[in-house]
Amino acid sequence: MTKDTPYALVRQTDVADRQAVLDVLTEAFTDDPVACWLFPASDERGRLQSYFYGQLLDQGAAEAYLIGRGEGASVWLALPAGQAPDEEHPNAPDMDQSSIFGGNGVRLRTLGRALAERHPRREPHLYLSCMGVVGGRQGAGLGSAMLRHRLERADADGLAAYLEASSPRSRALYLRHGFADLGEPVHVADSPLLWPMWRQPSR
Repeated sequence: MTKDTPYALVRQTDVADRQAVLDVLTEAFTDDPVACWLFPASDERGRLQSYFYGQLLDQGAAEAYLIGRGEGASVWLALPAGQAPDEEHPNAPDMDQSSIFGGNGVRLRTLGRALAERHPRREPHLYLSCMGVVGGRQGAGLGSAMLRHRLERADADGLAAYLEASSPRSRALYLRHGFADLGEPVHVADSPLLWPMWRQPSR
């Protein structure tokens, strides 16, 4: 599959696509090591994930994309120099959201603070806060098509990109698309590793 095939079409979403984006990301990350660590109760994971991703979409700088018939989704933030997504990471709940996340909120806040400390602030950049492909379509090139779609525009704008890979498989994908490790992996307590990665724009 190439980026020119109709099936690989990537489009930016609007408010009408909100639930589709949440559904794709929830399914795509249901067995992700970090999602399982954050939300260990499998019967609660889907609901909490959906709320978690909804927080990302609610940020003013969020750009969400869908691919094909809704097999993949991505959420990017365009950040100016000197600004991280949030002092405690865009995904971390506020203290008054404990009624939603319960005991999971401690893990979210702890990991969020660790990631915020590593988030680069020296120059404007795109932050890929999450990107996922539904089960059965992983490995079909949809993630690569979503990356190419946004990174080509970033290159044209001279804009760097940053992310945290949540698995060795996703890290390998990002390495193939020009990202490089930015320091050592991040983890807190018994959490899985997350790999901060940075990509300079291609000129």
